[in-house]
Formats: sequence, C-alpha cells, structure tokens
Amino acid sequence: MQGASIAIEDLACRRGDRVLFRRLSLRLAAGEALHVTGANGVGKSSLLRIVAGLAPAFGGRVETSGTIGLVDERHALDPALPLGRALAFWRGLDGAGDHALERLGLPALLDVPVRYLSTGQKKRAALARLIGQNAAIWLLDEPLNGLDGDAAALAETLVAEHCAGGGIALIASHQPFALAHKRTLALGEHTT
Repeated sequence: MQGASIAIEDLACRRGDRVLFRRLSLRLAAGEALHVTGANGVGKSSLLRIVAGLAPAFGGRVETSGTIGLVDERHALDPALPLGRALAFWRGLDGAGDHALERLGLPALLDVPVRYLSTGQKKRAALARLIGQNAAIWLLDEPLNGLDGDAAALAETLVAEHCAGGGIALIASHQPFALAHKRTLALGEHTT
C-alpha cells in the first residue's frame, strides 16, 4: 500500500442546477485519514463517488495512486443469495481470503439470504468485502450507520489498522469517527 495517494485540485461538484461545492483542494498520502463532515446534501457522498471515478467532477481534477475500495449504502451483495455465496462471488474476483469474517462476527450468518440481514449486518459484510479487496484507498460513506456500539468501535479500529499499514481512508460522515491523527474537512466551507 506504500505509495498510495489522493490529490484533489480545485474540485467542484454540481448536481442538477446546483453547485454543491467548489474550490476544494487537498492531498492525502499513505497512512493518512480525512474525515469529511457536513450537513445532509452538502456533497459528502458525491465527493467520494468523484474520487472513486463513479461520478464526473464539474470542475477541477482528482488523481489517485493505488487501488480503491468503496463502502456506501449500496453494499453490492446479491439479496437473493446466502451471505456466504454473495461474499464468495467477490472473493473470486478479488482473490481474497475469509480472514475478516470471524472478526466481523459473520460466520453464523453465512447461510442467511442477504435480504434478511439487518442494516448493521450488511454493513459488516461490506466491510469484510472491503478488507478482502486489499485496496490501498478506502472510501467510506457513513460507515457507522446501522452499527451498534461494539461494531462501530471495530469499524474505527479496522480503519486505524488500514492507515497504520500505509493505506488511506477518506471517511464521509455526519457522525463522529474516533481515529487518532485524522484530519477533518468541513465540506460546507466550500459551498460558495
């Protein structure tokens, strides 16, 4: 993961006729984390989707070095499949193992169809998939939504370990996120 980076220069985002943010510039290097905060609709999720290459920027540019993994409200797990088979599909593409399943408390759920899982269980499954990707850059959109206190603390620990190993975490959330040495960006300051 060494050499991972994100460089954002003079970025602007527009949705419809509304500019959500503009003049956003920042850099993240290996081992760094940024917590993007702001009110609903300010563009936190849009920023992550632009960095991931899933949405166009209205202006400016984004350059990344390293593979990217995204966890958002679209957990990308087939709802008709049991969780074990849904995760196995991604393991086949990512070439990853099952080392995160136990830690995230998922073994007892592997036979349960994804559609029957709670929001928190789906979020933990999405985190297991993210870990299996071995992506250098983690883009986390509201990563604590739906998690109980223990699962939220575990998610924060996983992000800390990722950064300690040279990864980058870009966290968009209106909730506090306990992570030492993270920077914070109030996205609302870039709306005018």
